[in-house]
Amino acid sequence: MSAPTPKPTPIPKPGPPAKAPSPAVIAAHATHPVKVPVAADVTEEQLAEAAAFGVVEADAVHVTDGDTRHEVGPATGDEPIAPYVKAYFELKASVERIHARLESAELSPKDIDDALESVTASLAEPKVVGDLPALRARFEAVSAEARDVRERIQEQRRVAREEALASREAIVARAEEIAGRDEASVHWKNDTATLRALLDEWKESQRSLARIPKDVEKALWKRFTTARSQFEKARKHHFSELDKSNSNVAGRKEDLVAQAERLAETTDWDRGARGFRDLMGEWKQAGRGRRSVDDALWKRFQAAQDAFFEARRSASEAEDEALAENVAPKEAAVVDAEALLPISDLNAAKQSLRAIQDRYEAAGRVPRADMARLNKRMSAVEQAVRDAEDAVWNSRNPELEARASGAAAQLLSAIADLEADLEAATASGDARKVKKAQEALDARRAWLKQIQGVVK
Repeated sequence: MSAPTPKPTPIPKPGPPAKAPSPAVIAAHATHPVKVPVAADVTEEQLAEAAAFGVVEADAVHVTDGDTRHEVGPATGDEPIAPYVKAYFELKASVERIHARLESAELSPKDIDDALESVTASLAEPKVVGDLPALRARFEAVSAEARDVRERIQEQRRVAREEALASREAIVARAEEIAGRDEASVHWKNDTATLRALLDEWKESQRSLARIPKDVEKALWKRFTTARSQFEKARKHHFSELDKSNSNVAGRKEDLVAQAERLAETTDWDRGARGFRDLMGEWKQAGRGRRSVDDALWKRFQAAQDAFFEARRSASEAEDEALAENVAPKEAAVVDAEALLPISDLNAAKQSLRAIQDRYEAAGRVPRADMARLNKRMSAVEQAVRDAEDAVWNSRNPELEARASGAAAQLLSAIADLEADLEAATASGDARKVKKAQEALDARRAWLKQIQGVVK
């Protein structure tokens, strides 16, 4: 006997598509798996409601599907509809599992398509008993949401691929820019480190960013390796040439050091000083070599130079010490010569000066600092005697007498100026200026006396 036809359950109207899950939700589900419904969770009441859509006719189970009824399978066992009800809830659970998985960060567009295709095939000729219109409506809502999610995932992947591609292209462009530089603008140490860092960035991009098409990645990698190889080839050539240049510079400086070390042993102080001056000029023109080699050679060169000048200084100090005893007799001779001024008797002065000059020469050499000072004082006396001789020689010449008279006037003016300078220097307390002004004043006064003798 057939079971009474149950009243179909109203088919709910599908609502708006579910809102796409937020990134926070996706991240949470990436860490915590989403719990999905299963058929075993169905209550007895739900089973009875679903079974009401089934009926057994002629040893077959039929299901009411909206306004139609169709066979779903043979009727067997004591509860022939029960297996088909169970199948209905399993199919419904499949729909809900699709919905639940839409919030999983691991879901791919292919996963969505495969899941929808499987349920769509099952609903085409459903072999289940239950509220099929409601199930289809629910599946349509889930399908619409799934399609939205699939589009969003595809868009996210597209953006991620573009970002990954842009990252790789930026790496390649940077490498090609470095490899294409003029050698004069390359900083070999820094640029080598930059290319090494770019390789690390490439590897990190492979690990952490989205995948890009293999053919595109292969082409970019080829450009990247070509740029690195080009730079490395240029770097090796640069340092090969630099090694040659450094070798030439080192050879030239090694020769200069050898000359300096030989010159450091000379006791010809003037020749040695000139030699080191010339060697220093050649060193500067030799150029720069490898820093470590340059530093070592310069250390040797400087040591040789220091040794020479230290030896010269020591020799000069020893010589000055040995000659110091000659200063007193030589200065005594100068004092006696200065005592001849002003000259009153030219012949007596000349005879006395000759004797004094002999004593001055016999006193021998003195230290350099004293020699210049004493020679200057002796020369002043000698000049005064020569001037006196000229004055006597020309004393009978009216023209010369007139000149002498004019010179006397000039000397008087100069003496007045020098007296003012001496007074100012004394007031300032500058001993050097006082001494200079006094010496100049004394000399002008001595010359004035000689000229005045000619005028008389």
